[in-house]
Amino acid sequence: MTDSAAPVSDLDLFDDEVLVDPYPSYAALRELGAVVRLPANDAYALTRYDVIRDALADWETFSSAGAIGFNPMVNEALTGTSLSSDPPAHTRLRAALTANLSPRALRGLKATIEAKADALVEELVAKGSFEAIDALARALPLEIVADLIGFTGHVRDNMLRWGQAAMQVLGPMNQRTAESFPIAGELYAWCSAVTAGDLTPGSVGRGIFEAEARGEIPPDTAGHIIHQYLGAGVDTTVASIGNVVALFARHPDQLALVRENPALVPAAFNETLRFWPPVNAWGRRATRDVEIDGVLIPAGAKVAVLLGAGNRDPRHYPDPDAFLVERNPIDHLSFGYGPHGCAGQGLARLEAHAVITSLSRRVERLVVGPEVRVPSNVTRSIEELPVLEVFPA
Repeated sequence: MTDSAAPVSDLDLFDDEVLVDPYPSYAALRELGAVVRLPANDAYALTRYDVIRDALADWETFSSAGAIGFNPMVNEALTGTSLSSDPPAHTRLRAALTANLSPRALRGLKATIEAKADALVEELVAKGSFEAIDALARALPLEIVADLIGFTGHVRDNMLRWGQAAMQVLGPMNQRTAESFPIAGELYAWCSAVTAGDLTPGSVGRGIFEAEARGEIPPDTAGHIIHQYLGAGVDTTVASIGNVVALFARHPDQLALVRENPALVPAAFNETLRFWPPVNAWGRRATRDVEIDGVLIPAGAKVAVLLGAGNRDPRHYPDPDAFLVERNPIDHLSFGYGPHGCAGQGLARLEAHAVITSLSRRVERLVVGPEVRVPSNVTRSIEELPVLEVFPA
């Protein structure tokens, strides 16, 4: 073992400017090394594609147990969830989470999602101008997830703020995290007390309680699983759909390619995820001394897995700072990799593909105003995106 010290950077991953536009910082870190020590975050950052993918696959060395967040309070709160556990416990919990998210299970939702997305896009295009985040990027996923899980009443009304807070508290104990903990606590409290009767009959949420009753998942874990559907799945999908609209507006030539060849719809979403991941950084813990590219990460160290840096690694993707739908980067890192690969990616793809299909069929060009971005600890998304003019196809 070489046992050489990691290069050091004074970068703070959670600085406002870095969160709003992390890519220049990621490029600098990648050039320093595949592993860079960040004293400001008390972490070792993984910066290059191959290293990140290998680490995500190696759960025995890079553990998720009590480690996905960047403060101890959230890691303690998430103990026992599939997000914050390793196999074999993770395998059993994830099976219940994904039972209703497999391609086969989602097949019946495809037509409904496509119809909802197309009706919404048709209505917005007819208006000629609209606010893309509230009217489209938030509206569609919130309705779909609420119907899927069986949320009603005040839960349905609080989904967005609860989902946003659940992601914010994964950051370090900064002001954003402190302000979000009480809101995330509302979600946690509701999920701790929710019963099957609180959810719509026939919904996925009801099905999770039925699985618990059959002994397919441990007792008192149904609420944890429902927490993940809302906590991990809503804010990221909202971000992704907002990014689709913004990138098509910035790159009308790429929208034209999809319009001319609808088979490019999945490729366009893959490239959107690679180019602007909804989540750029995720936590792990080294369970043993591990050497990467001659650099030692000591046992017990916090590891920051920089998905967004890996997605722009020129060692893996030629011309990585260009948005090119024909690239079709099916191996992007935005859904993770290995045992913890995003459980809800099938649903996210259905929603985003439906939006891309409808936009490419109905729109020739979008004229947008400035994107408004607000620093957020974990989810990188657009807060406001005014569509000023629509040129219909």
